[in-house]
Amino acid sequence: MDSLIHRQRDALRLRPATIKDVRAWNRAKLLWGYLTRQSRLNALPVEYIVETTAKCNLYCPMCPRETHKQPKADMADEVFERLVRESGRSAEHMMLIGLGEPFLDPKIFDRIEFCERHNVSTLLSTNGTFLDEALARRLLASPLEHITLSFDGATRESFEYYRKGARFDKVRENFVRFARMKHEAGSRLQVVVQMVRMERNAAEVDEFVRFWSQVPGVDQVRVKEDETNLMRPDAGHAAGEFQHPCHYLWRGPMYVKQSGDVYPCCQSYMLDGAPVGHLERESLEEIFNGEAMQRLRAMHASGRAGEIEMCARCCTTIPHPVLVAGSLMLHGKTVRRLLPWVERMIYFAGLPKRWLNPPKPQPKAAEPLVQITTKAD
Repeated sequence: MDSLIHRQRDALRLRPATIKDVRAWNRAKLLWGYLTRQSRLNALPVEYIVETTAKCNLYCPMCPRETHKQPKADMADEVFERLVRESGRSAEHMMLIGLGEPFLDPKIFDRIEFCERHNVSTLLSTNGTFLDEALARRLLASPLEHITLSFDGATRESFEYYRKGARFDKVRENFVRFARMKHEAGSRLQVVVQMVRMERNAAEVDEFVRFWSQVPGVDQVRVKEDETNLMRPDAGHAAGEFQHPCHYLWRGPMYVKQSGDVYPCCQSYMLDGAPVGHLERESLEEIFNGEAMQRLRAMHASGRAGEIEMCARCCTTIPHPVLVAGSLMLHGKTVRRLLPWVERMIYFAGLPKRWLNPPKPQPKAAEPLVQITTKAD
C-alpha cells in the first residue's frame, strides 16, 4: 500500500515551472530568515549532502573516516526516498557523497534517477579508482549533472601519499579518458577536477591547474582549501572571529549520514557534534526546525558561536553575508558552478579576505602556573 501511495505521489509531481517558483520562494524565505537572524524558519535547505554509502576502498590521512570508524553499509532505500520526497519541493541540489566512495554503492544509479524524477539535480565526487570505460559510459548516459574528480596532487609522490591505495597513473588515466569521452559525446555533465591544497602538494598548484586545464571535457579546475582538522588540529575559529553567523544553519547543506542520522552540516559529524534528528523517527521539517537547530541558530545570531565546541574547531570558511545573499538569489546548481571561481578570486586574486573568514590556528593555552610553597621553619 505504501509503495502504491509513493508511486501516486511521484506521478503527481509539480510541473517544472511551478517547482521553479516554489523553490525561488523557499530561497527568499531562507534569505530573510538569515538576514533577520531568525532561529525558526518557514522553509527547508537548498541542498543536502547525502552519504548513500559509508564504504571506501582507500586510506587518506586527511579523511575523517580514519578517526571515525565507519560501517560497511549503504543507506536504506526507505531513508533515501523519504529524504527526497520530503525535500523535493525545495531541494535544488543533492550531493550524493559523504565518507564513502559513491561507486561502492550498488544502487547509486537508482538514486540518481530517483532524484531526477523529483527534479533535484545531483552531484557525485569520486576517487576515480572504479572509473573504467564501462562505468564512464553509464555515467554519461545518466541524468547526473555534476561530478567532482578528486585528484590531490600533480606528482605521484604527493598523490599517493594522500590517496593511499590508489595508483597515480591509473587514476589520472581514468579521469582523462572520462573527460574526453564526455567531450566527444557533447555531454552537458559538469566536470570539475579538484585538488585539496595541503602541505605536501601546495607547491604543485600551478602544475595541477596547467595539466587539467588542457584536458578536453574538464569544465573547471578547483584548488580547495582543506576543511578538515586532521592535518591541522590547531585550526578553527576563535570566539571573537564569528563576525557573521554560519550560513550552513540557514541555507544548508545539511548532512545525512548513511544511518539516517541528520547533522546540521558536513563538518559537525566530523567534529563529534550530536545529530539533530533521524529520518526514520522525524520528518525533515521537524528536524530542520527542531530544538537543536533553533538553539544553534540562536547562538550564532547572538555572536556566541564560539561557545559551541564543534563550531570553534571548524575549519570551514565563513562567507560574508553578501556572498550568502548571492547564494540564495541563485539556483543551488548555479551556485555550485560559481563556487570555484569565487574561491579563486578570493584566494588567488588577492581580493579582500573579509569576503571569506577562513579558520586560523588557535592560540595554545598558557601553561598553568605551578604554585611552589615552602615548608615553614
